[in-house]
Amino acid sequence: MLNLSICITTLNACDYLQNCLRSIFEQSEYLRSTDGDSNNDSPTSADLVDADNKLVFELIIVDNGSDDGTVEMLLREYPDIKLILNGRNDGFAKPMNQAMRAGLGDYFLILNPDTIILPGALNQLVAFVLAHPDVGICGPKVLNRDGSLQKACRRGVSRPWAAFSYFSGLSTLFPESKFFGGYLLNYLDENTTHEVDGVSGACMLIRRAVVEQVGYFDERFFAYQEDADLCFQAKKAGWKVVYNPQAQIIHYGGQGGSRVQPYRSIYEWHRSYFLYYQKNLAKDYFFLFNWFYYLLMALKLILSIIANALRRDKFAGPRRG
Repeated sequence: MLNLSICITTLNACDYLQNCLRSIFEQSEYLRSTDGDSNNDSPTSADLVDADNKLVFELIIVDNGSDDGTVEMLLREYPDIKLILNGRNDGFAKPMNQAMRAGLGDYFLILNPDTIILPGALNQLVAFVLAHPDVGICGPKVLNRDGSLQKACRRGVSRPWAAFSYFSGLSTLFPESKFFGGYLLNYLDENTTHEVDGVSGACMLIRRAVVEQVGYFDERFFAYQEDADLCFQAKKAGWKVVYNPQAQIIHYGGQGGSRVQPYRSIYEWHRSYFLYYQKNLAKDYFFLFNWFYYLLMALKLILSIIANALRRDKFAGPRRG
């Protein structure tokens, strides 16, 4: 028996979300919501499997106060989905937890609205975790719009040296080096399945058993790094995190919330990395080093804000292909 809860949180990404949903419905069978009046019995996980025991899925979308017609589009074209309206921008971690708590599946697919699921990707991800019961989280090969690898879809732990090598460009200068490539794992074949420390929150399949053991996304992270943190906690609990390039999606990146509120997004990215480091890594280093590292984080935040102010096209994060 198998079932899947697809969870999406969105803010002013109507056109991207519309295309994302079309790609989802081309993948598999869709289970209409069993929500009804209060006299109906509550649905169980068995309700998410059809008579032939095929994979079906439910779709849960949390809207963070969109004013671009997103809600109207969803009500018009997808009236049977589970739709949660927050009325304000609650970031990523909190609304994604809302979606997962409303989900009935044995697996959660965490998905960004600015993605396209390529043919067979859902089946590949689910089949892989079914065949590997020690895998708690699995991520696909994430592509930029030009078909190139979006390198952040498979990551190591962002320890200070790995972060420095990445932001200084050393990992790009020496792409085959394990010494410099600890963050984006450039030295690994992008077309080979391998165990990693983290996969991208743009698309990640999570066992319900992982969430039941380590908890939901840490809501101290408004947005960013919550995916890395959950992967860190899962590995600490003994689960494997795996990058599976047989499943592929396109992620446009930097759309919706991060483009609508670029300066807040830049601030939240740096704040989230600070929280991630303080929570998971700071204890491994001498306190004087940690204070020096925090100073570098603050300096990088200032430089990122200045750089974005000089851009004609305001957005948070790197440019995508």
